[in-house]
Formats: sequence, structure tokens, C-alpha cells
Amino acid sequence: MFGWHVPAPDQAMLISGGKSRGEAGLPFRIVTGHGAFVVPVMRRVTYLTLSLMESVIEEACVTQQGIGLAVKGVIAFKVGSDQASIAAAAQRFLADQDRMSVLTGQIFAGHLRSIVGSMTVEDIIRERQKLAEQVLEASKLEMANLGLVVDSLQIQSIDDRGSGYINSLAAPHQAAIQQAAKIAQAQADQAAAEAQQASAQKQSEFARATAVKQAEYQSEIDQAQATAQQSGPLAEAKAQQAVLEEQAKVAAKNAELREAELVAEVVKPAQAEAERIRLLAQADADRTKLSAQASAAEGRIALDQAIIAQLPQMMQAAADGLANANLTILNGTDGLNDAVAQLAAQGSTILQTVMQGLAAHHDVGQQGGAGDRTDPPALGPGPDDDAAR
Repeated sequence: MFGWHVPAPDQAMLISGGKSRGEAGLPFRIVTGHGAFVVPVMRRVTYLTLSLMESVIEEACVTQQGIGLAVKGVIAFKVGSDQASIAAAAQRFLADQDRMSVLTGQIFAGHLRSIVGSMTVEDIIRERQKLAEQVLEASKLEMANLGLVVDSLQIQSIDDRGSGYINSLAAPHQAAIQQAAKIAQAQADQAAAEAQQASAQKQSEFARATAVKQAEYQSEIDQAQATAQQSGPLAEAKAQQAVLEEQAKVAAKNAELREAELVAEVVKPAQAEAERIRLLAQADADRTKLSAQASAAEGRIALDQAIIAQLPQMMQAAADGLANANLTILNGTDGLNDAVAQLAAQGSTILQTVMQGLAAHHDVGQQGGAGDRTDPPALGPGPDDDAAR
């Protein structure tokens, strides 16, 4: 757009001309980070770089000991980002911005000579960073007045300009280093020799151990082979013994099975038959006993009937005896009645005695069986009854 200007990110745009003034009464206006409209012809636009720049210095310096040194360093710097730094740098370097590097190098060279003159070579060599920090600190105020900011200062090299002083300083260290290097080399060689010796010894020991192990292995192999050769018949005998044991187990098992078969086929049927015979015999015996008891009962009934049938005869015999007896009755009818009563009582007693004897004879007959039964004797008056009477 005509009249519209935009500065680059690493630039500061300066607008001058007209009656307008910048901040802090500057004769120009500073624009960074955005664009601005500038009236053509009446206003002028210029740009100041804000990018990083460097300045290389190589300065001949003399140390506190009077020893000349050539010190080389690199300075990294730029224009400050604030309005004051931009204004200060613009007023000094806007027309010739390359002059910032030259002037910065001169400023640092002067402070470098001054600071190196207050130090010894040994301090400079050992504390190079300290030297850089002191130079930066001494240059800070002047660089700020110029609107410049130093990012870093690096001392790249220090040379004694051929005097050999630095080499002389380094000689003891170099000698010590060389000596240490030789000692280290000797130690390394010794360690290598010892390592080789140890390696050879280990190889020897390994070979010896290997031979021993091989001999042991061969001995074990020979022993195993001998054992295998000896164990052949033994293994065969054990195998045969195992077969025999298995056969014995099979035979025992077969015997058990045969015994079970015999029990099932012979013993059990025999026991069943014996039990059947015993039951039949018991039934027959019970039947015989019952028959005997029935016969005995029939005999008793017959006996009782025979006794009952003979009672009239017995009473008649008793009456006949009384009729033929020579009895004297003193009390008349009462005495006769008493005699008859006594005779009846005697007959009853005789009958009870006969019945008891028959009952006892019947019990004996039951115990002895039907074949042992004895017929009861016939009852009646005996040949001695008259004598008794």
C-alpha cells in the first residue's frame, strides 16, 4: 500500500520529518514489530538493524610480568531492543551501521590490554573465563552508551609471540605428562605382559583341566561300558525274574479266579443242597415226632377208654368181695353206708393211681418214641384179693 511501511522482525523503523516528535523528545519516531503509515515526501523512513553482529579482535598485550602476548577474541553484540538503546545507536550508527563492529572491537581491545596488563601469564592461561568476564564488565558502560548489548566474549587463543614462555611453562607439565605417559605405557606393557602370561597360564591350566576332564570322562565312559557289559546278564536275569514274578502274580490271580469259580460252581451249590437235605430231614423228623405224639395221644385215649370200660368190672369185683366177705357191721345201716363209702373211696384212689401211672407211662412213651409205647395192664381182681380181704 502506498505510504504504508512495515519493518522486518530484526529491524527498527525510524520515521523523521514534520513536526511530530518521538518519545523522550527524539527527533524521530521509532516503530518495531508493526507497520505505520508515512506521508510521502513529508516524512522519511530509515531502518536500523537489530540483528546479531560480531567483532573479532587480535590485540598485542603485555602481562604483569612484562611478557608480550597476542590475544584473540570474538565479541557477539547487537543493538538493544528498548527505545533508548535504539535511539542511541541510531544517532551514532544509522548512516554507517558497519562502524558498530569496528568501534566495538576497539573498545574491547583497549579494555583487554588493560586487564591483561594486571594479570600474569599463568593466571591468564588458567583463568581465561575470568579474563573474559572482566573485559565484559569493563566495557558494559561504554557499550550501553552506544546503545549496544554484548551477548558474549570468547577468548579464542593466547600466544606468547614466539618467546617460548608458554612452552616453558608447559615443559614441566609436559615432562610430567610424558613421564606419566611413559609410566602408564610401562604399566600398560607390564599389565599386557602379565595378562599374556596369565592368559598363557590360564590356557595351560585350561588344557590341563581339559585333559583331566577328558580322562575323567573317558574313565566314566569305560566304567559305564563295563557296567553295561556286566549289567547285560544281570538285566536279563532281573527281567526274567520280573517276568516270573508277573507270571506268579497272574497265576495267583487265576487261582483266585478259579477259587471263586469253584465256590460259585461247587461249594455254593453243595451248601445249598446240604441245607435242602437238612431242611428235609428236619421236616421228616418233625413229621415223625408229630406222628409219635399223635400215636401216643391215640394210645392214651384208648387206655382211658379201656379203664373207663373196666370200671364197672372193678366196682362189681369190689361188690362181690363185700358180698362174700365175712364182715360184721356194728352200727347197722350207718355202718354199712360207711363201708360202702370206704370201698368207693378206695376205688377212686386206685383209679387215680392207675391214671397217674398211665400218664407217666404216656410221657415216657412220648420221649422214647411211638415204638417204645407199652400197652397198659388189664385191670381186675387179682388172685390175692380174697386173701387181702
